[in-house]
Amino acid sequence: MFNEINKSIDAAISSGAQYADARILISKSRDISSKDGELEDFSNSENMGLGIRALVGSSWGFYATYDLSDESLKEAGKKAYLIAKASSKVPGKDFPLADVPIVKDEYVTPHEQNPFKVSTTDQIDLIVSSTHEMKKIGSSRAFGRLNFWDTEKWFASSQGHEIYQNIIESGGGISSLSIGDGETQIRSYPQSFGEYRTGGWEVIQSFKFLDHVERISEESKRLLTSPQCPEGTRDLILEGSQLALQIHESVGHAIELDRILGWEAAYAGTSHLELSKLNEHKYGSPLMNIVADATLPGALATFKYDDEGTPAQRVDIVKEGIWKGVLTGRDSAAIAGVSPGGMVRADGYGRLPMVRMTNVGLLPGDSSLDEIISSTDDGVYMETNRSWSIDDLRLNFQFGCEVGWLVKNGKITDMVKNPTYTGITPNFWGSMDMLAGEDEWIFWGTPNCGKGQPSQIGHTGHPASPARFKNVRIGVRG
Repeated sequence: MFNEINKSIDAAISSGAQYADARILISKSRDISSKDGELEDFSNSENMGLGIRALVGSSWGFYATYDLSDESLKEAGKKAYLIAKASSKVPGKDFPLADVPIVKDEYVTPHEQNPFKVSTTDQIDLIVSSTHEMKKIGSSRAFGRLNFWDTEKWFASSQGHEIYQNIIESGGGISSLSIGDGETQIRSYPQSFGEYRTGGWEVIQSFKFLDHVERISEESKRLLTSPQCPEGTRDLILEGSQLALQIHESVGHAIELDRILGWEAAYAGTSHLELSKLNEHKYGSPLMNIVADATLPGALATFKYDDEGTPAQRVDIVKEGIWKGVLTGRDSAAIAGVSPGGMVRADGYGRLPMVRMTNVGLLPGDSSLDEIISSTDDGVYMETNRSWSIDDLRLNFQFGCEVGWLVKNGKITDMVKNPTYTGITPNFWGSMDMLAGEDEWIFWGTPNCGKGQPSQIGHTGHPASPARFKNVRIGVRG
């Protein structure tokens, strides 16, 4: 494939581009869903194509094609250059791309069983039987889904990169919906939207769906008759998957350098962070240590090289509460005067690579959930995301969870429904005073992060363990 890619790159450079890189992808996906013990959907898809970008001055040009004939590949390179040249007519400061190692390498996601080589009957039976059992227990609606991706990437650049990667991702989840008088309540496992990781069929097997169908079915029914979450200011304890989404929304998007520079303002908003305050801004309490780490084994946003050929790495984002790092590409890193962190990816061959979160996670503390609960006199423990809202600056937010549990004098007492909490990002993170340890640290995966124009879907990871936040406003009704 590298011969084909280089035909396109050579055409862009000979046309006048100062730099070009290109990717050929062969992407396979499988989606399986079940409702109420019946197969609802089974679909396989596969596509292949090339995407090339060319740099003229400070402007990128991008072109994609599914036609890999010699003529088409050369034409793609020329068109990428022409688009970049046209874009360069808008004044902009020229910049060098930040330096990265020029390598020739290969990488395959560690896995035990490629999900596309596992019996589809076994996959269907698992998710259908899970929803059947929930329905039998009493769920009004029982849902389940499995998703698999197998992506082969060949990347080359005019600087000499030649990198092959085979990224394999698996995930899914189940949920029970209970319908009452004018309301619905839902419980999900392992988290809302499902849980996703790099790896094969063994990822799905590790979830043991059938061991959890009774619990989530009973909890969704119980929520219908539970009292409303109380209003007021109390200590808030968040379980890991809910904290993972909080990290995603109030930290992960805020630290994307293209947002901070205003490149994403039209569609997704900017950020409350100012680059001039890097290494000074207080993001949270001293317990807050956030890293972006694309090297974590099994996490969803784990790879060896990003879509610019930059090596995957661990980057400090927040250290002991102080903002230390950003998510960068080779172009934005050069502008900001920082090192590129391997954080540029594209949603398929037909999309321009852009800054995306890797595994942006909160490093574990030295407590446990049991210890956090036992030391809480008056609080609410909330599990599993149900809704979220956050402003364009990633500053003011409100989250809703599937279930809450009142905590009194160090013990969980009553279940409460429709729990919500609200806050302002630095104030909220500044109130964190207890954090569970490595034994409860999970690499929560998010396979549906939207960004860009045209919109792209990104796969991100957010390692987190349960934590407590002091004096948070909860039970917001409107």
